[in-house]
Amino acid sequence: MSKVDCCSDNVFLGNIFSRNFVKDKEHGIPYLAASDTVLADIDTGAFLSKRQANELSYLMLEKDWILVTCSGTVGDVTYTNRCFENHIATHDLIRIIPSDKTVKRGCLYAYLSSRYGHSLLTQSEFGGVVKHINDGYVRNVPVPQFPAKFQEKVDNLIKESARLREEATEHLNEAKNKVKKALTEISCEKKNSSVSIRDISKSYTKRFEASYFISENRNMMDSLLGKYKCQTLDDWTERIFRPGIFKRDYVKNGVQFLGGADIMMAIPSSGKMLSFKQVSQMPELQIQKNWILATCGGTIGNVVYVDSHLEKSVISQHVIRIVPKKDEKQGFLYAFLNSEIGYKLITLFSFGSVIPQVEPHHLKRIPVPTLKEKIVEEIDSLVQQYAEKIDISKRKELQAIDLVEKEIDSWNA
Repeated sequence: MSKVDCCSDNVFLGNIFSRNFVKDKEHGIPYLAASDTVLADIDTGAFLSKRQANELSYLMLEKDWILVTCSGTVGDVTYTNRCFENHIATHDLIRIIPSDKTVKRGCLYAYLSSRYGHSLLTQSEFGGVVKHINDGYVRNVPVPQFPAKFQEKVDNLIKESARLREEATEHLNEAKNKVKKALTEISCEKKNSSVSIRDISKSYTKRFEASYFISENRNMMDSLLGKYKCQTLDDWTERIFRPGIFKRDYVKNGVQFLGGADIMMAIPSSGKMLSFKQVSQMPELQIQKNWILATCGGTIGNVVYVDSHLEKSVISQHVIRIVPKKDEKQGFLYAFLNSEIGYKLITLFSFGSVIPQVEPHHLKRIPVPTLKEKIVEEIDSLVQQYAEKIDISKRKELQAIDLVEKEIDSWNA
């Protein structure tokens, strides 16, 4: 047996600091909270001032590190790829810089991500309401000395998974940039701040709140409708729906149940299982590959493209299902809804003072621009490549973790 400390050049936490956030990349460095590191998309829109980031340069992330959440939700592990470079993360996150001396970094990550590693990381958590672990404890977590050939196999799987995720992110970013370039005429300039009673009485569901009529989101929608030929999202889809509220029958062995926050993770998981009986009685909880999911309660407007890994789970009623027509370009539709423009169009319809909400009938009214066929095909192709590589990346990472667990199981047989 070895220890994490013996497998690493450094294991450390940062010092607490007061954050000075700024508006954009021009003035800041992308900032990640601990909970952001496990997300599929780490571009959260938070930026720490460049001046402060320079003073806290030791908190900048680098490729091939291992991150461990250590406060609140404890023991979630992330392997950093190139997408994490030039990001600064919270002090409240344990960084492990692997050395490859006794255990290869990919194998170390797979072990810490396994049920054995997670159990060891969390068994000595402390704190009453908010649980914690510290870097001193993580340094002393025992690590088995796996055979060299086994380590190499697992290490290659993790590194290949990280590479595929990098390429997938590049494809998706390129697709969203093409959407943005194709819609350059859209303007968010402020309009007259008055609204007539006639406009209110003619509005959908006769809404009365000011933000629905006078906001950047409304200006974007009016500009899109005024400058581009559009169809509604309803025209693009076979169905837009979400299940009704229901009592959940959790079991030890069943079908994985995911909420709105869970589907945003790099590898969606929740540790919750619904009984096979309940799932068979509620088929509307199930999803299919190439559907689009949109969060609709609390945090709204986040969209996810369903791949073969995600379709094995059942999804909460707080997530809207968008079922594109089979003859439409599902990838283009996802890229549009996942763009800044799509997000603002979805959130325009939000209602509720404490917990924002949108419903399927709102999303049906979202305008989708009719662009040149060549552009639509290019965007769709990029998204399909993104989805394929993300799917393979998940499989390789899960395969590596499964190999580690089975190897340890064999020692106990």
